[in-house]
This record gives sequence, C-alpha cells and structure tokens, in this order.
Amino acid sequence: MTASEITRAAGPAIEDAPCVLFAYHQMGHDCMAALLAMGAPIAALFTHQDSPHEEIWWDSCTTLARRHAIPVHTPEKLERDWIDRIAALQPAVIYSFYYRYLIPDELLRLPPLGAYNLHGSLLPNYRGRAPVNWMIVNGEREGGVTLHHMVARADAGDIVAQRAVAIADDDTALTLYRKLVPLGVALIGEFHPLIVAGRAPRRPQDLAQGSYYGRRGPDDGRIEWRWPARRIVNLVRAVTHPYPGACCFVAGRKLLIWQAGVGAESGKRGEPGAVLGVGAGGVEVAAGDGMVLLKRVQLEGEAEQAASEVIGRGAEGCRPKLE
Repeated sequence: MTASEITRAAGPAIEDAPCVLFAYHQMGHDCMAALLAMGAPIAALFTHQDSPHEEIWWDSCTTLARRHAIPVHTPEKLERDWIDRIAALQPAVIYSFYYRYLIPDELLRLPPLGAYNLHGSLLPNYRGRAPVNWMIVNGEREGGVTLHHMVARADAGDIVAQRAVAIADDDTALTLYRKLVPLGVALIGEFHPLIVAGRAPRRPQDLAQGSYYGRRGPDDGRIEWRWPARRIVNLVRAVTHPYPGACCFVAGRKLLIWQAGVGAESGKRGEPGAVLGVGAGGVEVAAGDGMVLLKRVQLEGEAEQAASEVIGRGAEGCRPKLE
C-alpha cells in the first residue's frame, strides 16, 4: 500500500492537512522541500532573518517558501497576536525544523494532528542547543536525528522515530551536520503520512538517562593546552569553519586554530603549549597528554595560513609557547 493509500484509508489525505512550519537552516530547507514534494499544503513559514555575524552557507527557507507563494514571517517573539494569527490558519500539523526559539505551549496544543520537532541528536542524549558541536567536542562515535512530539520542555516529548549515523575521526561539525540532513528528510518522508493519518508512533523518553547542553559561547572555543591532545583536536573539529574557531594566544595575540590532528595520543612531550617542532606536516605542540599537530591557523587580523608559515617564522615570540 502506498503512502497516499494509507492516508486515504485511515484519515485525511496529505493535501488536506495544512501545516505551519517553524524552520531554518539546511535542515529546515530540505525538510520543507520534502513536504512540498509530497503535496503537503504549507499555510505559513516562520523563520529567522540571517545574522550578519554568521557565515551563511545553507539554502534559504525564505527563498524556497516565496518560490511556492508561502507566506513568510520572522517575528522575534511569538506573542498573543501571532498566536491568534496562527490559530486562524487552522493548521492540522505544526513542524519545527531547526527553529531557534521555543514555541509557546498554547501553539503546540493547537493542531489536531500534533506538533513535531526534528532534533539533531539521538534523544534523550544532547537535548538543548548545538548538539552537533557538542557531540564532536565530546568525541562521540555515533550521532543521529530524532523526530519527536513537542511539549513545553525543550526536546522532551515522546519519540516518533530516530536514525543514527557514525561519526568519523575526521568529521567536523559541518560534515556531521551534512550527514544528518538526509536522515531528517527521510524521517519526514516516512512519517508525515502516518502523522496525517493520526498514527504517529510514541515512545516516551527517559530524560534521566540523557543529557542536556546549552548554547555555546565564545569562551567555549578557548583551548587549554593542559588538556589531552584528543580533547583539543575534538574542540578544533567542533568549531572550525563555518563556526568561529578554536583559539589560544601567542605573544599576546589571538590565534585561531582551524585544522589540527593528534600527533601523539599520550605521553608527556613537554610543557603544555610548547612548540616542539615545525615541519612540512605542521607544527607540533605539547598537550597535557600527547601532542597536537597544528595544520591551519590564523593570527587575529591576518589571513588564514598553514601553521608552519605562522608559527614557524619565529616572529614576535611565536615559537616558544601557546597559551
């Protein structure tokens, strides 16, 4: 039986169940495209204006919506007037795809077929903000996405379905995110027909067995050279382009680390932060345990370069110590 036959047998057809989307980023764009491809009517898109402080590398939800004559709204707060306007649209389903604000509980209870969020982790692990970055920071070996029923508490509702993916040693937050997007799209493609049919699965989360992480700030990118080499490299991977980058200081100047590898997993190689050697493969720096090989770096106010070109030139006391 096809998805269309399922919905006609068990409830309204996809084209008869209007959706209101709260969506942003590549995940939001591609999941909206998946709904449009299925013929789902989208009554409105609520999204964000791009920030001039972010490196915008993803496709625009706004552009896609306007191409399909979908009304676009970008309120900073969903206050009473917006709640009333959304209620007037009579959505059968509400979706949140990487929308950055909490949606009021009154709105979550509005659609008869439910409100659903797509989260970039295997819940109940990594509830909250920036799950992809935090997974890389923590050296996780597996990530994934979760489609779940929305409740007032962030990322705490019953699970509809999940998909997992391996995290490779050389994955960055960007490459992992790009692995997650097609998984999220696949979940929407598979489960939107069941949601419309009123047969969305429900599996309660055990939040006590999970974890919650908050928004990352600039201080979270600061390298402590007393950490083990693997932890330092994980941080670099987690916040390299298109994110703000991991950093330290050298001779009083901020140094951004864009690419690094583990030169040695363990062993005391020298004072943490000491430059041990400079070669064609990069700059060797002692960690609290093991050694980090710096490959691409950038002194604040200068262009990004090979680490050996910046630290190896020996100017301004660059060689002796990173702090």
